[in-house]
Amino acid sequence: MIDYLHGAPVSGSLDVDWHHGGPSPKHNSAPEIQVHAYSEHTLILRQNKSVHFEAPFLFLLFGNDRALLLDTGASADPAHFPLRATVDALISQWLLRNPREGRGGYGLLVAHTHGHGDHVAGDAQFTGRPLTTVVGKDQGSVATLFGLTDWPHRKGELDLGGRILDLIPGPGHQSAAVVFHDRHTGLLLTGDSLYPGRIYVADEAAFTATVERLLAFCEEHPVTHVLGCHIEMTSTPHEDYPRGTTYQPDEPPLQLTAGHLRRLRQALAEGTDDPQGEFLVVTG
Repeated sequence: MIDYLHGAPVSGSLDVDWHHGGPSPKHNSAPEIQVHAYSEHTLILRQNKSVHFEAPFLFLLFGNDRALLLDTGASADPAHFPLRATVDALISQWLLRNPREGRGGYGLLVAHTHGHGDHVAGDAQFTGRPLTTVVGKDQGSVATLFGLTDWPHRKGELDLGGRILDLIPGPGHQSAAVVFHDRHTGLLLTGDSLYPGRIYVADEAAFTATVERLLAFCEEHPVTHVLGCHIEMTSTPHEDYPRGTTYQPDEPPLQLTAGHLRRLRQALAEGTDDPQGEFLVVTG
């Protein structure tokens, strides 16, 4: 049994050069899915921009009883985006390093930061996979499976087998959005609610309430990094890449901080973009 509580939050590495596409997508030799080990039990995946311009980040977290795959990317076809094959191989490798004699089968939970197409397209690749649950994309399915009563006001918990995640309802960008906080690493996984890029707000009142909930959570819990699901900014403040860009050679880091949430609240209150230009807010 792995002790996910001792020493938490544990440190991890974000010393990584993310694949950012190429001048010619047809001649991009990078793999369809980049895999980076943040820690021994925490993997960050990124879809190649030459496969789909959204290039979302996905997260694979291992517990003692099951793994969590958070989001399934922007492409459905396994010939171009072999997500299940990649995840199956990663789970097999983890189980070889962490044998589970006498503990039965190892499960997989496939969930989403929210239900937009560039985060759920690969769901069907996991249809029929043994010991696998794929969470629905609508708010009702999400709330029911995770026990999130009185949506969106109450938090929930997800236990992967000694590894606990806090679940914070996060509507505003999309109605079924959830923010995941991993107690083991301290990572706050915000989906499309905050990342270095354009933050699209569909329901401003709901989104503002989500930001307030996240800020209150950060005041009471250790948060090491805030990780969204995209990089769309350049390293120059206030300059982002146009939608549809497949080559982003001047990307800033993925990781943000709780301080960016405070600046997001300020931007929403003032009706302006982030004063430091590390993200842009689009409402309406």
